[in-house]
Amino acid sequence: MGNCSGTQKKSTAEIIPSELFSKGGAQTQKKSTLESIPIPFPSELVSKTPPVVKLYGPPNSTATFYIRFAILYKPVSLQYTPSEIVESPVLYCDSDVVSGSAEEIFRYLDGKFPEPALLVGRDGKHVNSFGWFDKTTPLVVWVVNLQHRSMMWHLERMVRWAEDLAARGGRTKGDAAMGSPRMEMNKFGRNYGQLMEVMLGHARMEERVVFPILDKADRGLSKAANEEHARDLPIMNGMKEDIKSIGVLDLGSPVYQEALFNLANRFKVLKNNCQQHFEEEERELLPYMEAADIGRVQQGKLLEQCLDAMRETHTHQFRFFLEGLLPQDAVHYLDMIIKSSDNNRVSLMLHMIVE
Repeated sequence: MGNCSGTQKKSTAEIIPSELFSKGGAQTQKKSTLESIPIPFPSELVSKTPPVVKLYGPPNSTATFYIRFAILYKPVSLQYTPSEIVESPVLYCDSDVVSGSAEEIFRYLDGKFPEPALLVGRDGKHVNSFGWFDKTTPLVVWVVNLQHRSMMWHLERMVRWAEDLAARGGRTKGDAAMGSPRMEMNKFGRNYGQLMEVMLGHARMEERVVFPILDKADRGLSKAANEEHARDLPIMNGMKEDIKSIGVLDLGSPVYQEALFNLANRFKVLKNNCQQHFEEEERELLPYMEAADIGRVQQGKLLEQCLDAMRETHTHQFRFFLEGLLPQDAVHYLDMIIKSSDNNRVSLMLHMIVE
């Protein structure tokens, strides 16, 4: 994987998460048992002179924030001008002028810049934004599934990154953007801290909202899942301490190299545990949600409870969380939030992404 010699493409492990947004690049996919997982293109594959699109819209409008978020995924350069004159966002691209709802502008963007698609269903067909929600799958199930996908992408990325660190053993640097080996280790620790916060928030959400619903239908149904949450927490905390310890060891020493090797193995164990846990939930627990006969109004209330349980995580790590989703999945997740949350919450969350 990465080393410090010559000019080369960055390995997936070495790409800083924010590049998903700051570069405006597309994403490729690879298959896992938990659906497609996004992999960012290296910066070398991003156009050096992207076309410019201009957007005018009310600065505090949810639709304006939403469109600005969507454009982050497209291989274009955005010039946004706040305007109180227009009632809804207006997009200028070449000689085209597009206005209307966010969905209409999304459709234009997908037609003009097909990759990556924003409004596309699992069958590959374009849908309207509300078409994300089929009538049989409760919104809470969508939330859980999408959070699983994001966490698995970040876990797989951390495993590859840890393996790359272990292979280099502190003897060589990775990509220049990562800085010195010590700086890279600090970045690795910060990334793991962000992931850990998202994972703990997700577990808290399930324990407070999802599992009680299942246990009302069948007492003890969620017991095993709760026990797995408790099992993984000591592993996660131990890895956090391991990363701190590695940060003060002598670079390149046998002890340092052994510690990196052990850390990479622990990350593999955590990833495998989480993958098994998520797959079991999706296969054995979440289908019961569809049988629980949850009405549309109750679904909205449960979704609000899920977002309340994730409030702290979504306040601090929402951008990081969305980086782990394919563009259409990120749009799907935001669509649920927009359709079920108060405007203040939505505006705050979108503001954190685009500003």
